[in-house]
Amino acid sequence: MRTVARLIERIEDEMQVETPSKESALNPEHLRMAEALLFAAGEPLDEKALAASLPEGADVPALLQELQTRYEKRGVNLFRIAEKWQFRTAPDLAFLLRKEKPEQKRLSRAALETLAIIAYHQPVTRAEIEDIRGVAVSKGTVDALMEIGWVKIRGRKRTPGRPVTYGTTDSFLVQFGLESVNHLPGSDELRAAGFLDALPPSGLDIPAPTDQLGPDEDPYVEGEDDLATGDGELT
Repeated sequence: MRTVARLIERIEDEMQVETPSKESALNPEHLRMAEALLFAAGEPLDEKALAASLPEGADVPALLQELQTRYEKRGVNLFRIAEKWQFRTAPDLAFLLRKEKPEQKRLSRAALETLAIIAYHQPVTRAEIEDIRGVAVSKGTVDALMEIGWVKIRGRKRTPGRPVTYGTTDSFLVQFGLESVNHLPGSDELRAAGFLDALPPSGLDIPAPTDQLGPDEDPYVEGEDDLATGDGELT
């Protein structure tokens, strides 16, 4: 009986040795290299960019998952933003880095409303923005949003005049800490934050934005003639 017990114990020990954990299965040097690349990057990196800098065969998704787990309780966390990865200060410690300084420029109410409409209704044309706001939209309003890098021309509608369509940029997602436009706050979150009445008007619907081309939308070609593409409507 003692011999059998020892044999069972030996088998159990060997099984434990031969079954490495997920963490130990990762190449520790690959993990260090991925960590260094993310820390040194001045902007978020996608998995393709990381894979290009890491040795061939590196398991990039597993490395990122491991780093995210290791840093989740530290002063900096690894976040996925706009389909890319970046180390950022832990949200609960952000107050330590906040500095009081004069505000150089603020967006006008018209620009904020236009930005919200573009974010939630993209792809959207200028005429559609005006229809939602109920007032005319000046070219300067759209230009201001494009100048700070939050809005871009993304395509054009297959309608008479071929008007351009607008959408948000990766910089917009990074600025507001969003993984994609699908992660914009919904009606429940907006209501909890006080942006919607507890009992919103009947029929109010929060649209589902997308960064994919719509069925009636063509991609925008840089350098096309303004008059031929419908940009002339932005007056």
